[in-house]
Amino acid sequence: MTRVVSLFLPTWSTDRVRRTAGDAAPPAEAPLVLIGHDGRRRVVVAADGAAQSAGLRVGMPATRAQVLVPGLLVQDAAPTADAEALDRLALWVLQRYAPIVAACLPDGIVIDTTGADHLHGGEHAMLSGMVDRLAGSGIVARAAVADTWGAAHALARYAGRSPLISPPRAVEAAIAPLPIAALRLPPALVHNLRTLGFDRIGDLVAQPRAPLTLRFGPELGRRIDQALGLAPELIDPIRPDDLIEVRRSFPEPIGAAETIARYIGKLVVQLCAALEERGLGARRLDLLCHRVDNIMQAVRVGTALPVRDVKRLTRLLCDKIETIEPGFGIEILTLTATIAEPIDGKQTITSLIDDTVPDVSDLVDTLANRVGGSRIYRAAPVASDVPERSVCRVPAMSPETGATWSGDWPRPPRLLDRPELIEIVALLPDHPPVSFTWRGVRRRVKRADGPERLFGEWWKRDAELVAVRDYFRIEDDAGERYWIYRAGDGEDAATGSHRWFLHGVFG
Repeated sequence: MTRVVSLFLPTWSTDRVRRTAGDAAPPAEAPLVLIGHDGRRRVVVAADGAAQSAGLRVGMPATRAQVLVPGLLVQDAAPTADAEALDRLALWVLQRYAPIVAACLPDGIVIDTTGADHLHGGEHAMLSGMVDRLAGSGIVARAAVADTWGAAHALARYAGRSPLISPPRAVEAAIAPLPIAALRLPPALVHNLRTLGFDRIGDLVAQPRAPLTLRFGPELGRRIDQALGLAPELIDPIRPDDLIEVRRSFPEPIGAAETIARYIGKLVVQLCAALEERGLGARRLDLLCHRVDNIMQAVRVGTALPVRDVKRLTRLLCDKIETIEPGFGIEILTLTATIAEPIDGKQTITSLIDDTVPDVSDLVDTLANRVGGSRIYRAAPVASDVPERSVCRVPAMSPETGATWSGDWPRPPRLLDRPELIEIVALLPDHPPVSFTWRGVRRRVKRADGPERLFGEWWKRDAELVAVRDYFRIEDDAGERYWIYRAGDGEDAATGSHRWFLHGVFG
């Protein structure tokens, strides 16, 4: 099942003007419009949020816009610069999210995320992360995912909420309430349809196709079929000139898994030779399969470190063959090193003078491409006395920094995501518990060590100025050891609630 994401950038052109203006950029609260030409008329071709809130809209005559909003900032439109900036943004998306990405002029990006969403935590996490990252760069975006480009395009622009996820195989129900302008029809055609009483896409879908085609031409039916998935719509992916890419065309389409695997191996050999000429190693590979029915299948694999090993890259790609649907056959295979980084040569280690250093990067790559790179990580220390803040997740193959956990008191190898409330019997203020109840089971304490007092980080939150925790290492009569603490010093209520929590388990 194909899944397509549409990113809509409603104020892309005006935002680009503000960004490129640097220090001379007009204030963000000042309404800004861009003016272009519609024949001999000067009209508004883009308006920022402030201008839209003031009642201005695209297509309005420039003179009328200036009369309606005193102090309106007016700039000449630069569609070529907008398109170049949109291509750069599409390249950013290509390198981080999916192998099939294209600019959707004048204000959007289309992404085929089939088989790639699980690498980013699912569709909702992927869309939310994408929108949040763009917002961090000052780019307003709305996102939607659906089974077709036309449906995703319509939902991102007219559904009114973001991110929006259309369930699989439910395109018609998702777009039926949307206005007919969402079908990417020419404005004149939209006007004529509205004159006849057609306001929603559902109104058009329910009508016989022949009379509509006879009166309005084939464009209307083509757009409806594309949105519903009845007609294919090819996404022509962006491919910068500096990408390292190899291609193989076939006189007869191929479809067998063994044949695809054989040609993948040949393409990897060519790609590694091109990488070696530039002193690079691949960090991300995209295999694009161009089918005879004008549909493109994509496979993406990544590596934790720059790699130029033919057997290793071939195996990673061949592990994904089962996700390829060849249909009536594949006529072109394209292999691209979407991300390539310098790779340093290493001297071969001899067993006579050096110890062999285990290399687990191959295992990390295999697991990451199966379950997602975000799920393969290792723990690294963070300078903090608060236990839950003293550890963070870093990529599995990130270099060692030499940082360690400080302190003489041991820490449990398993720390709970959130401390769990327990019931205890203890003498206050400094005695350890005599017994405690956790998850409905009462345990008798046989041995205990503590307290170890930890203080809050007052520079992060005012509430932690006087907060303390008293930690104890305890062992029950079954030999199991736990790490528990009391919130507070046992005397002053301002230091904590004086409730007890279990925070970790020792081996």
